Amino acid sequence: MQNNYKVCFIGDIYAGPGRTAVKKVLPGLIEKEDIDFTFANVENLAGGAGVTRTTLKKMMDAGIDCFTSGNHIWRRKDIYNLFENNYPVLRPANYPEDVPGREYLTFKKNGMKIAVFNLLGRTFLENVVDCPFKKGEIIYDRVKNSVDLILCDFHAETTSEKMAMGWHLDGKVDAVLGTHTHIPTSDERILDEDTAYITDVGMTGSFDSVIGVKKEIIVQRFLTGLPERFKSAKRNQWFNAVIIEFENKKAKSISRYQKRKVELDD
Repeated sequence: MQNNYKVCFIGDIYAGPGRTAVKKVLPGLIEKEDIDFTFANVENLAGGAGVTRTTLKKMMDAGIDCFTSGNHIWRRKDIYNLFENNYPVLRPANYPEDVPGREYLTFKKNGMKIAVFNLLGRTFLENVVDCPFKKGEIIYDRVKNSVDLILCDFHAETTSEKMAMGWHLDGKVDAVLGTHTHIPTSDERILDEDTAYITDVGMTGSFDSVIGVKKEIIVQRFLTGLPERFKSAKRNQWFNAVIIEFENKKAKSISRYQKRKVELDD
């Protein structure tokens, strides 16, 4: 096992523009920063809702090792096939135990054994899920003696629930990284018991949008209250991620990485 290790986590990848931003930015970032392990949230990967085999494989080719998700992961039927064929994609662990998919995944890469799991918040989300706080403890107890690092993506609506989860798992897991709201926060830090934390990593997709959707559509919905089909925005892409550096299995630093105006050519 090496003493120094770097992990990159990419925030919610939104549709085609987000995928292209990843393909443009990630390979060079891995090389420049000497990243050892990369994971990303992909609940919005295919057209803004769900994931398909084709879109997931493109992200694997770009250098992502593991994929977390959230409440939109069930929007496309491909997900059941991906689970059955053991693609490295997770559902939130606090869905009922008989729901398809895996609660956590383990990887061995560049001399370290890593466990990744995903939790879904309950505040303001209408999903029937078990308590994420208790489930986080259960996952920790299952993997703590068999891995070097434990990484958690907490997909939740409110900052308070995400911050509470960070403190709840501090000293147990090695990172609690927030997703879902698509807006990056500037509170990255190492908590008291050496857990790397950020409330929301932010979205990878169109910056000139409302959380990835064409802004005109969302503005009209707020003005009228009427439903309208979402369409992905395609202007001014940005790439949002965090890089965590570990030293002797302890988080040494967490830093935001953001690149705006990623040029699209496909």
